[in-house]
Parts: sequence; structure tokens; C-alpha cells
Amino acid sequence: MKIKHLLLILTIIVFGANAQKINKLPEYKLSKKEIESHIRFIASDEMLGRRTGEITNNVAARYVAENFRLQGLKTPNGQKDYLQPVPFEMVKPTKKGEVLVGTDSLKWTKDFIMLSGKATKLENVPVVFVGYGWVDDKQDDYKGIDVKGKIVIAQFGIPNSDDPNENLRGSSKKVDFAAKNGAAAFIQLYNLKYPWAAITNYMGGEKLNLAPENAQNADIPHIWVSNTHLKKFDRESLKTLSLNVSEVSKKTVMSYNVLGVLEGSDPVLKNEYVVLTAHFDHVGTGRKGGRVTESDTIFNGARDNAFGTTAILSAVKAFTQKPTKRSILFIAYTGEEIGLLGSKYYAEHPLVPLKQCVYSLDCDGAGYNDTTKVTVIGLDRTDAQPQIEAGAKAFGLTAITDPAPEQNLFDRSDNVNLAAKGIPSPDFAPGFTAFDAEINKFYHQVSDSPESVNYNYLLKFCQAYVYAARLIADRPTAPKWKAGDKYEKAFNELYGK
Repeated sequence: MKIKHLLLILTIIVFGANAQKINKLPEYKLSKKEIESHIRFIASDEMLGRRTGEITNNVAARYVAENFRLQGLKTPNGQKDYLQPVPFEMVKPTKKGEVLVGTDSLKWTKDFIMLSGKATKLENVPVVFVGYGWVDDKQDDYKGIDVKGKIVIAQFGIPNSDDPNENLRGSSKKVDFAAKNGAAAFIQLYNLKYPWAAITNYMGGEKLNLAPENAQNADIPHIWVSNTHLKKFDRESLKTLSLNVSEVSKKTVMSYNVLGVLEGSDPVLKNEYVVLTAHFDHVGTGRKGGRVTESDTIFNGARDNAFGTTAILSAVKAFTQKPTKRSILFIAYTGEEIGLLGSKYYAEHPLVPLKQCVYSLDCDGAGYNDTTKVTVIGLDRTDAQPQIEAGAKAFGLTAITDPAPEQNLFDRSDNVNLAAKGIPSPDFAPGFTAFDAEINKFYHQVSDSPESVNYNYLLKFCQAYVYAARLIADRPTAPKWKAGDKYEKAFNELYGK
């Protein structure tokens, strides 16, 4: 009995000492009013949904940058400003034209879409089938084949991959291969599980892409044909094609990632960086953003992702008051809602060497339906799980892992682009236990406004995020993926393990 009492007393003493220590940290003293002010600006009606490519998206970037400046962050790698230019290309088809397959006329949108290319008219031009039309160090589908001046026809996707997103991303590379080999046009026969109507809605209209680097496909038509017409493209019988298509116009649009650096306090560990990230863009206004109502057409994006942006700004304030042993790289990304493009650009154009970045904690989510929790996508995939759980617990929250693995959420947020490089990179999201009506009530809806936010929960969420990041940044050893993780090989390559 005495032993039990002694253990209880020791537990109380240890817990009390730990609580007292936490009480002295800057994150404990974060202001709910200040956090609310960030949300009310970033997700205000005046910001018109912060759509990438529009002026209010750049205003949001500048707001984050000036908060970085106010707190005294350094710019990375000697940059003059906190803004990293991210060049986009606005693609706008005019949706006029036809493709003639024998006596059958395929119509724009209903039967085919054109993703790039100049206005082109070709009559009875020879066709060449090239398998996938793929080229890499293991395969060259153009080897020994003359496609100069001909229409190239390829199977959709890339070899040895059943990942729809990877197949979609590989599409632009394939048209470069065709153009480099002298093709007059490039046609892919669409065969993914996504309905053709969804593809035409997403890919066939006005679209913002990352501006291509050294692209070869500026002039030749790049066409996708609906899977309802696959039988017409029989390689044994189809010898020629005709097409008459209008131009897909393009113009450069500049957007910005926002980056700031805080040097660590440890003379050795400061050479390693913990990366804290969130995206600040949303989907804009009107029908291009989604379903509107008679009284509201603005998609404010308070939960997605003014929440995460505010957590980053809270971390900046707390860490500048009490730095961690490791240095911190703060990144606010543009372009998440149009395909994770801001983070993709950064991963390919880092301003701090990736091998010095030992961990990344992204902050993004669709919303919350449980204000007692934080949901960490990938919680159990790295050995920083104890620090994240402790960070949440310190502020009365419970960290849970992904409740909807079938949604593949880990690979659908900005964290995946650094993860693919090998950096352990979970996503710290507001507490949800399922994609239920409470989530869908606000996710990408005009109802996701500052007035709908639970600010008491947001304060705890930000505090938990900051404290978890602090515990990770002060670890004696750098975090790593759990053994067998799909990104462990990239981790070993990046850090020379």
C-alpha cells in the first residue's frame, strides 16, 4: 500500500513539473485573439477564396511573408524576399475541332480533348503505334521507329504502373518524347477507371499547370481519346488519320511559395532542419470553385487551409521566442488545390538542401468532427510518433492515426512531395474520425467561413502542432521512417544510409 502511495506521489510530482515546464513555453501563451485574426483575414470574403493564379492568392502570400518578417525570420539561401516565385502556365482550350477516324468524326469534349498544341490541320496522315510511347533508361518505345511527320498513337499511362495519379503525371512527358522524335501529333487512348465526363471536366477546360521546363511539345497537338472509341484505333486496320483542331492557348502566371528560416540553438544540430509546412491557397469563387448558393459564392477555406496557415504562423511566433536545437524551415505553399503543385515545385527547386532537412510536419486537412483529437496522417509511419502524441496530449488532445486509409490521404496532401524525396513527412490534420456529414458540410463548401470555426479548438490545435514540432526538433537523433515504409528506400538514398 505504501509503495502504491509512493508511486502516485512520484507521478504527481513528475506530471506537475512537466506541466510547469510546458506552462513556460511560448506556445502555451499563444493568443486566441491573434489566431482568430489570422483566420479572419486569410479566409475573409475580401480574399475571394485565394485561388492560385488570382491576385488574392498573391495577397495571402504577402500576408504570410510580412508575418515572417515581423517575427524576424531570415530568408533562405540569401534570397532577397521570403517569396519563391513559382511559374505557372494558364492553359485554355477553345474547344473547336474534330478527329476523323475513317468515316467517323470524333467531337471535342464528347469524344476527345486536346491538352496542348497549336491549331493544326492534317489530312490522311500515316499513324504509328508506339506502345506506351515511353522513354527511360530501361525502355525506349521509339527505338527503331520512324515517326517523323506522322501521328503517334499510344496506350494511356506509363509502363509497370497501376497508380492513376502517376499515369496522369507521366502524360506530359510522353508528348515531349513524341515531339522530340518529330511526330506531327500525339494521341493517347484513355483507359483509366475515372469516368470520361470527370476527365473532361477536370482536364478539358481552363487549367493551371506548372510551367514546363525545356518542353518540346509547344506546337504538336496532344490529344486524349475517350475509351468508348478504343475499337476504332485498331493497329491492324487503322493506317491514316485526319484532324482539324484549334489552338490551346497558354500564358505565364506567377504565384509564390513563402519561406522563412529560424536558426537552431545547438551548435551541431542547427545544421539540420525540421520543415513546417502548410498551403495557403483555396479554390476561389463561383462555379469554378464548386457548388454555390444563391446567397454565397465565395469558398473562404477557413478549415482548408487557413487552419494550417495559422498553425504555421503560430509556430513562427513561438519558436522565435524560444528557438529549438535544430533549425526550422517554414514553408507556406501555393497551388495545393490544383494538384499539390507548389510543394511539387519546391521539392524540385529546394532553397535548403534536402539532405539537411530531417523531418517535415505538414499541416492540412478537410475539417474536423472531433474537437478532442488531432488526426495525423502517417502517425505510425515514422519514429516521431511519441513526440506527436505527447505534443497533442500536453494540450488536452489525443493524436490518432488515419481513420480512412482507403482515401489514400497521405499521398493527397503536400507532405507527399517531400516524402517522395525521402524526408519523413506526416500530415497533422484537424481531428476527424470519418468522412461523415460534418466533414462534407464544410469541405470545399461556401459554408467554410471564419464564423463557423471553433476557436477554442483551433487554439489547442495550434498549440499541439507547435509543441509536437518542438519535441521533434529537440530530439537527440533525427527521425526516420518505420522499417519497410514505401519511402524508406528514398530516405536511405537521400541521407546515405
